[in-house]
Amino acid sequence: MTMSRVDLLCIGEMECPEWSLGAAEVCRAEPRSVAAAVSGLMERGGSEAILTWDPELGSPDPGTISSAVECPGDVWHAGLALGMVGLPGLLEYVRPTRMLSADPPIESEATSWRVSLRACLIRTEVVRQLGGPNGDFVSIEGCSLELGHRYAESGALPRHLPWLLGDRRRIDPQGLPIEDEIRFMGMRVGGFWSRWAMVRALLGGRISPREFSRLSELNTLSMSSEQQRRPLTRTLRSDNVEPGSVTVLIPTLDRYEYLETLLGQVAEQTVLPSQVIVVDQTAPERRRSDLQTRHPNIPLEVVNREEPGQCSSRNAGLQAATGDYLVFLDDDDEIPDDLIERHQRTLAQFSADVSSGVAEEVGAGPLPPEFEVLRVSDVFPTNNTMVRRSALECSGLFDLAYERGPRADGDLGMRAYLSGALMVLNPEIRVLHHHAPAGGLRTHRARAVTYASSRSRLLHRHLPAVTEIYLARRYFSDSQVRESLLLRVLGTFSIRGGRWKKLAKIVLGAVLLPHTLLVVFWRYRMATRVLEDYPQIPDLQDRPIGGSVK
Repeated sequence: MTMSRVDLLCIGEMECPEWSLGAAEVCRAEPRSVAAAVSGLMERGGSEAILTWDPELGSPDPGTISSAVECPGDVWHAGLALGMVGLPGLLEYVRPTRMLSADPPIESEATSWRVSLRACLIRTEVVRQLGGPNGDFVSIEGCSLELGHRYAESGALPRHLPWLLGDRRRIDPQGLPIEDEIRFMGMRVGGFWSRWAMVRALLGGRISPREFSRLSELNTLSMSSEQQRRPLTRTLRSDNVEPGSVTVLIPTLDRYEYLETLLGQVAEQTVLPSQVIVVDQTAPERRRSDLQTRHPNIPLEVVNREEPGQCSSRNAGLQAATGDYLVFLDDDDEIPDDLIERHQRTLAQFSADVSSGVAEEVGAGPLPPEFEVLRVSDVFPTNNTMVRRSALECSGLFDLAYERGPRADGDLGMRAYLSGALMVLNPEIRVLHHHAPAGGLRTHRARAVTYASSRSRLLHRHLPAVTEIYLARRYFSDSQVRESLLLRVLGTFSIRGGRWKKLAKIVLGAVLLPHTLLVVFWRYRMATRVLEDYPQIPDLQDRPIGGSVK
């Protein structure tokens, strides 16, 4: 096997070990020196990747590094094993319960943006497009975190490989200077949220009033070097579709008009599924029995459920699925004719386990900028996702705690992420989602108020559902949960529109604040009770022979 050329940059005053894969250089263990050295290696060119390494870890093994380059991803590191878990702490005040804020186990091979340049391997093409380390930090740790977050947000795929270290001892975490936390926040989340995090840190006693004054000046200075989103440009291959059977899963409830349209579009796919499972939860007196005869050109199986429930219905469909790949769609989706093919190509190109697309919501306006970049996915939309069967075998199926509440998809996505699955969001894979006014979760009065409606209507408040709080309490610390609830309460004062509309929203938010707090408190108590009986997560059973029709 031909080994890739990898240049080595030793961070520290120790002598650089012999290195057989490429050039080897030494630099001081300070961000400016590391940034300059990486820039010099890039100017020299000719290597596929750059390895930054702390000689205190011993000598890197060329065989191990060559194996890492062949792994899925663009950046491979041992950051979690080197003490980067949970850093920077100020991020807790801004993105407290985002999926990628939770850290996988440090012994796991998994996605993580919490890079440590003390053991990090980066494709040179990523450095060329997205830039190298930022030398404005005080510590290597701050410099590392900014680089990892920037890369992940811009489309590079970072993977934590603890085996990069072999049997060598880990370096004890050195902590992160508060100056670097402020620099990170200013560069990565912007001025407003950086200042918000500083205020919360002051109120929480993490920084003193004197430090707050000093750091405010630093925060202002860091704004001048805030990095704009610069997406990684990739050439998506069109000649690579992995072989394997595909099962399409569609739960439905009182939405036959939408479902008929979707099934017609499934029949026109450029890669036809080997199995289409519709899980029908419509009441027997309204249920249609002619779906299969109306769609004879697709391998349609109908699973009838007497008791509606989004999790039990999807689990029933998954247990009947025979495909190597499973596609989740909603019954009120409209899809392009190459949706399945695009998902398979995405999985193949990135050796990914999950391919998620985006949904253009009718009446919701343009997508946020972060959903225009091909990147590591922090969502698992069950109206536009393909997953390898093997990934569900690791994560389990849908938690029945979400049977009649939102965020079942977020919970399954979280478990897939924490189990090590590589999840990719490809914004070129799009569906049109109608948000049908009846049926689905609306039958259970869930999703009556959405984020979009709360930002456009004066009386709409997007408060966390019981199941959303349950999800947060399962995977995040108590302090992160509190911060997430605070942000949701403050969100009831926000609206898009003119000055008078914003003023009216603030007044109404203040009048309704006691009721808002009461509702949030009650739902928190209910989520605590749910935690006593759940999770209840079935395992994916052995693949059935043929489908099951009820």
